[in-house]
Amino acid sequence: MRAWNEPVDGGIAVLGAGLSGLSLAAHLATAPARPGPVVLVDDGARDIREVGWAFWSRRPGLLDAAVSARFARIRVHVGGRSRTLGLGRYRYGVVRGADLVPVVDEITDAVGDIGFRTGHVTRVHDGARPRVGLSDGTELHPEWVFDGRGPDSGDPRDGTGPDAWLDFRGWRIRADAPLFDPGVPTLFDFRTDQSRAASFVYVLPTDDRRALVEHTCFARPDAGPVGTAVHDEALREYLATVLGADEDAYVVEADESARMPLASQPPARRRGNIVRIGAAGGMLKGSSGYAYQRIQRDSEALARSLARHGHPFDVRPAPSRFARYDQGLLRAVVERPAVLERAFAGLFDRSSAEPILRFLDEESSWRDEAALFASLPAAPLLRAMAGR
Repeated sequence: MRAWNEPVDGGIAVLGAGLSGLSLAAHLATAPARPGPVVLVDDGARDIREVGWAFWSRRPGLLDAAVSARFARIRVHVGGRSRTLGLGRYRYGVVRGADLVPVVDEITDAVGDIGFRTGHVTRVHDGARPRVGLSDGTELHPEWVFDGRGPDSGDPRDGTGPDAWLDFRGWRIRADAPLFDPGVPTLFDFRTDQSRAASFVYVLPTDDRRALVEHTCFARPDAGPVGTAVHDEALREYLATVLGADEDAYVVEADESARMPLASQPPARRRGNIVRIGAAGGMLKGSSGYAYQRIQRDSEALARSLARHGHPFDVRPAPSRFARYDQGLLRAVVERPAVLERAFAGLFDRSSAEPILRFLDEESSWRDEAALFASLPAAPLLRAMAGR
């Protein structure tokens, strides 16, 4: 993406060159029309090339050239059983930032009025036209601002906080001997301590000796961070007892950690001509923590609305019942951690994960949902939903 040092008066400013900002820039570049030039503003504090995302999809996408791996099956270990499930029409994919950036650059470089500006945003003010102040003293005056600078965790004391925290830490492992199944990721494995919070281990293989092994916890909304020591001990124990790898049999080449707020109710996205995108705009799925594919669909819808109507507000929200489902599950899980494994044991007791993925994509019908819910632990979930 070419450098942009010209004054901005009109058009679009996208704040934050993370996944949501880059995705929206790419979709705007391919839209049949847009209201003026597009400038992507970022301070460079975080190198997106060092991160990655997993997702599932049954449709082709604009950024598919950045997908580094696809899987037709997943493995789960829940309720004392291991199962391998097909994904039907879906595929489980992996995108790494190092692959995403050049793909977005190629798409945006094909048009002449999309560029990148380095700068730290100090203020965003809405009036007759939005004003974006930068730390170097300059001010941008776009017609539309799309703000993707991160999630707002709110304040649990006034009811605006998350329903739960997704707290995880992963190790990128290189083993001395074949340790992983390169064709099948493990979406969750509950053979880890459940006493602190509902927890599982996720394994995303690169080949038979390299994988991302991640320990994930669903923590209470008022809980503090799980902590590096707890995650690392869980990872060491899993590698030793489940995969049979002593500490001298592998090397941790890199690690990554995050603590993300999970909220079932979508935040207010619009303030005048300022629209929040990405995690800040509610694209992080409350019950799963996945966001990549939701961001792609949202970016496409925003760009399409701008092209058709000159505004970004023709974006159809998901039916409200899905927020209630997420809310009930999260409350049940943080109050009774054992509910998560029991729920997953019922949901994934089938040969194909396609109905579950369609439900998580919020594209299922009432009949689909009734069939899935019949396998869930009804009492704790109903109590949690009634409590909300």
